[in-house]
Amino acid sequence: MRAAHRTTLTAAAVALVAALCASCAASAPTPSASSSASASASPSPAPTPSPSADAQARAAEAVAAMSVRERAASVVMGHVPTTDTEVLHDYMASTGIGGFILMGANIPADEAALRALTSSLTVDPARPPLIAVDQEGGDVARIPWDSYPAPYELQTAEPAATQAAYAGRAALLRSAGVTVNFGIVADVTADSGSFLRRRILGTTPDAAASRVVAAVDGEEGTVFSTIKHFPGHGAAPGDSHAVIPSTPLTLDQWRAADALPFRAGIEAGAPLLMFGHLAYTSVDAAPASLSPEWHRIAREELGFRGVAVTDDLGMLESSGVPAYADPVRNAVAALVAGNDMVLTVIHSTPDTAPRVVDGIVAAVESGELADERLTEAATRVMALRLGLAEAGDGPLPCPTCTAGG
Repeated sequence: MRAAHRTTLTAAAVALVAALCASCAASAPTPSASSSASASASPSPAPTPSPSADAQARAAEAVAAMSVRERAASVVMGHVPTTDTEVLHDYMASTGIGGFILMGANIPADEAALRALTSSLTVDPARPPLIAVDQEGGDVARIPWDSYPAPYELQTAEPAATQAAYAGRAALLRSAGVTVNFGIVADVTADSGSFLRRRILGTTPDAAASRVVAAVDGEEGTVFSTIKHFPGHGAAPGDSHAVIPSTPLTLDQWRAADALPFRAGIEAGAPLLMFGHLAYTSVDAAPASLSPEWHRIAREELGFRGVAVTDDLGMLESSGVPAYADPVRNAVAALVAGNDMVLTVIHSTPDTAPRVVDGIVAAVESGELADERLTEAATRVMALRLGLAEAGDGPLPCPTCTAGG
């Protein structure tokens, strides 16, 4: 965050959410405090956040003591479609993976049952896994008792309403044991026919940027925010669940438009950045998720210092492109490109994560994946996991922020 502490949400912001969401449950968590910066203004240039030296040192020390296989497992986010807590615990214990993504098949009937389920995913409380969910609200909401305003409702509301909605949504997730929200769509499109149209926070770069910042501010300290789908799905027509969308947009054109919400979200302190399976062919013919150049741009041009995570790698398989038919090869290529965590849901089985771990180990042994690259990825992921352990039920640290903001 750009400020070390946040002041209370204004009554006006709460009123906006109340007007948008009259059906919100009275027992819903109270939105957390917010930044004193004006949410309605376009993001102003801010110093690029950098990782806490202490957090990184502790993470580096932990990773240095791990074997190659343990490091490989730590950068894999897995999934099995069940609510059986014994099965889930055994899955995490046997694979040693660093994260788990909840989908609809993992969501039980109520919050108490979900809390028990997420608790079962932790094998070592000193190094809890990252437990993630796609909880955008509205059309993409795995947790059905989320009645906060959806992105399509927030597009025409003041950014303060976005901040309050995402603060409430984050509190709902945290109370259920979810610690990462893949929930902030930073894409931009004015195309009413786009599959993303109801999921975005703004139809222009500036409008989207102000609401992305508001969403990150709202979630800060409660869950780890993720902005997606970098470098911007709106410019590339087509649904990446079935094809590899592409655009001839140049890098300069991207910098002037689709980059703005991502830059704003990164400067606001979002600790995770999800890379999409879409190609800006004038920059790199490969999908951004497999592109070293797009990872360089995120790190060097936008100053991102957090965890780069892939969108579901199973989507690459679904594209029908022969080069992306092997999930293990996709995962290795994603790490080589610069991702820090890889996840697969579509086409996955309980054996997928172990196979991916084996493939990562083999890639390190063959030299295809540099040991230093795996160590870098594992250290970034570990910093978040250690932050969770230290926070307990309290506010989460901002791993991409210095003490001054």
